[in-house]
Amino acid sequence: MKKITLYVLLFSASLFAQEVSIVVLGTAQDAGAPQIACKKECCNDLWKTQKAEAVVALGLIDHKENIHYMFEATPNITQQLNYLEDQAGPNSSFKGVFLTHAHIGHYSGLMYFGKEALGGKSIPIYALPKMSQFIQENGPWEQLVSSENIQLNTIYADRVVQHTAQIKVTPLVVPHRDEYSETVGYLIQGPNKSALFIPDIDKWERWKTPIETMIAKVDYAFLDATFFDGNELPGRNINAVPHPFVKKSMQRFEALSDKEKNKVYFIHFNHTNPLLKNDSAASLLVRKKGYHIARTGMKINL
Repeated sequence: MKKITLYVLLFSASLFAQEVSIVVLGTAQDAGAPQIACKKECCNDLWKTQKAEAVVALGLIDHKENIHYMFEATPNITQQLNYLEDQAGPNSSFKGVFLTHAHIGHYSGLMYFGKEALGGKSIPIYALPKMSQFIQENGPWEQLVSSENIQLNTIYADRVVQHTAQIKVTPLVVPHRDEYSETVGYLIQGPNKSALFIPDIDKWERWKTPIETMIAKVDYAFLDATFFDGNELPGRNINAVPHPFVKKSMQRFEALSDKEKNKVYFIHFNHTNPLLKNDSAASLLVRKKGYHIARTGMKINL
């Protein structure tokens, strides 16, 4: 009897652990990889093999409630939403998109919700005030609002959005190039675990919140890794590049425990970034130091 009871408890715990999950839908910087007109070594193999890496995005699935969301509306949203729906299951309903900011890779996929493509019906879009205003006041995006293809839901920094009994999402404002909107990352909380998603930030030092504090609070941290190091940008002042280089991030995180390092998943790779190649020396170094590299198709349970 004790063995049966234990088995039932373990089986129930296993089901519960899989009720909410995050799926990695893309890992590249806004322009994808290979990048338009790039004839350098970093893209040559991708052109030859026709193997492209989609722009950074996450999917969030609540298997219990049969609903799913996306974080980012990328130029690859057609394929990404299809993959997410396959993972969520045939009875799951799409409940909208969380946007981080108004740079092309992160919101331009909204165009596929319009009359030329999906012809969406009030698809919920979650964005902070400036991002919402940008969409409402600028074409062609405002047509999505006036035609009720999308329904804008303004959310606010540091305010929890409770979506289901098992899902909480909190936007966190981070410093970045804010020409048209503010920039946010997201704290995503499931019934058992939580994840941090910051695909774009200027430098860790410019954020009022120490990144180490946020890593300590979560179980997974998907962090900006646009460039591995300054060698990708010959002739540029690397101190003026608005992203934390992976090498610099690893130096900063050197004092973290192995447990904390294990939470970090680098994501959002420029087409020049050697982390796009799983067998590169850079990828081997990152894994050797105890960190992870986000890959499309990864699935984690919250």
